[in-house]
Amino acid sequence: MKTILLISRCPPYPLHLGDRLIIWHLARELSRRGYVIDLLALYDRDDDPEQVDRYRAYFRHIELFREPPRASGAYLRRLIHRPARFAASAERSFSPPLWRAIADYLSRHEYDLIHCFGSVSVYEFFPLFADRPNIITPYESHTLYLKSAAAQGNWGARLRLPLARRYERFMFAPFDRTVVISEADRALLLDINPALNIAVIPNGIELARFRPQAVERDACTLLFVGNYEYAPNQDAARILLEQVLPRVRQALPDARLQLVGANPPGWLRELDGGLGNQIEVTGTVPEVAPYLARATVFVCPLRFGAGLKNKVLEALAMGIPVAATPLSLDGIAARDGESALVADIDDIAVAAIKLLGDSALHQRLSQGGRALIEAQYSWEQTAASYERLYDEICRAR
Repeated sequence: MKTILLISRCPPYPLHLGDRLIIWHLARELSRRGYVIDLLALYDRDDDPEQVDRYRAYFRHIELFREPPRASGAYLRRLIHRPARFAASAERSFSPPLWRAIADYLSRHEYDLIHCFGSVSVYEFFPLFADRPNIITPYESHTLYLKSAAAQGNWGARLRLPLARRYERFMFAPFDRTVVISEADRALLLDINPALNIAVIPNGIELARFRPQAVERDACTLLFVGNYEYAPNQDAARILLEQVLPRVRQALPDARLQLVGANPPGWLRELDGGLGNQIEVTGTVPEVAPYLARATVFVCPLRFGAGLKNKVLEALAMGIPVAATPLSLDGIAARDGESALVADIDDIAVAAIKLLGDSALHQRLSQGGRALIEAQYSWEQTAASYERLYDEICRAR
């Protein structure tokens, strides 16, 4: 049995926020295996403290701390003044209450390993546990996210990109191991700092919850799922509405589009029921599985972003054929024509039309996608990979 202090930039719930998903499932799987985990986490939503009972069973102790605002000047000062990059005291950290809590827990409990989840929000606490086995999981490279956004003409991303690269050059350097969820993130971080010791551990899927169902699929429904607070998902929704759906309807006039997920902005909510009820914008739903079970094709036209896309894993697990851009499949070992159709943004509508009209291809991708998930992407496999990494780091220490 191992005892772990988990220092996180966010709590494990709600699960529609993808970065929280991994904390929830990893803690659940490790607690089942006998691990004792204490959680100290920042939060930024007013209702976050009310959700603690959702995951209390997976942790011995839980404390949440309101994430403080950070001025851009504070980030710049850390770049200019090297000794300030890692906080030397509570007062010099972005979150003095979290610093004090970490110091308190380290003084009162014995931990086999310290696991930080996040990047700029949690890296600075390293001096508190430098003498103990440690690991940081930034989830994804923010530089990779900004790089892909800048390639789409986002000037704000272009301005922030050099700052992110410089931070990611030093933030993870002292940690025993840095874990990301895709090879694309690993490659970029190593390009920034070749000395980093990086492991890739992908996210998983609840195989029992997300599985093909014995229901008849709709004849001609395109589906996309996402949290629409996230800019790449809003961009994908626009592409589906403005480019993909019109082209598909030229070939198949009965085609309809479902946009499922939390926090659709006003402009998107206003389109619900459009084109004679051919567009559906659901907002938050209790479960996405029923939509994945009934729709005909999952279309994922992401143009920017980083990390591994949980929505694609869920679609593959449910046996709905997937048509996706290469970026949408980063970190997923999908083969074009076997477990998904891979198409550039200009060709994604053609791929969707092909899937809607070819029942043999539809069936092949449905079976191939599920087989891929079963073979490589379960939360049990993710937890086992972390267990092996924990053991390796503790032995090395």
